[in-house]
Amino acid sequence: MVILQFLVVAAAFAVIDSVWLKSMSKFYRRHLGHLMADKPHLGYAVAFYVLYIAGIVFFALRPALDGGSWLTALGYGAALGTFAYATYDLTNAATLKNWPLVIVVADIAWGAVLTGLATVVGWLVFH
Repeated sequence: MVILQFLVVAAAFAVIDSVWLKSMSKFYRRHLGHLMADKPHLGYAVAFYVLYIAGIVFFALRPALDGGSWLTALGYGAALGTFAYATYDLTNAATLKNWPLVIVVADIAWGAVLTGLATVVGWLVFH
């Protein structure tokens, strides 16, 4: 069951995140273009997605399925997304030159929305 939950959340996460990444590519290039690789390093991207989606399943979806509602799933997912994306962005802002505040705010908000929505999709499928 956990593998199926992982796959459902992964599919939802990938679809939702791809819309964001495609629609926001100019935004990121404008603010971080000097740091961006010509093409993504897919191995690192896959490692992130596998680890992060496992985190969603174990720390947001499964607790929400234990008697919670879709709002519980949304809340757990949004909290996890906020913590994870804040860790990334605030660390970058603290350690890198010129990490823009607008990126910090946008990424943390996006992490909350994306993770919350992916968790809700998993909850809707498995509750």
